[in-house]
Amino acid sequence: MYKRLHAVVFGKVQGVGYRAFIYDKALSLGLKGFVKNLPDGTVEIEAEGDEIYLFQLLDKAKKGTPLTNVTNVDFKIYDDLKGYTTFKIAY
Repeated sequence: MYKRLHAVVFGKVQGVGYRAFIYDKALSLGLKGFVKNLPDGTVEIEAEGDEIYLFQLLDKAKKGTPLTNVTNVDFKIYDDLKGYTTFKIAY
């Protein structure tokens, strides 16, 4: 079933290629939505797609890359969709 993931990622996640990492993972999973740096140093992820793939993206988001240090991920899964047609890095 298609759902929507909204997540905010905390830690050392800006200036280390984290958005590009999430972008690549989301594309490989066929998800739609965006990843965006927020002014407070966190990263926002919003993705739509099959629930199983959303949780795979969430798992990757929690692990990060060798250059990141993810300390926490706040997330919710929603039933309503916003109808994204692509996945992008938002600014």
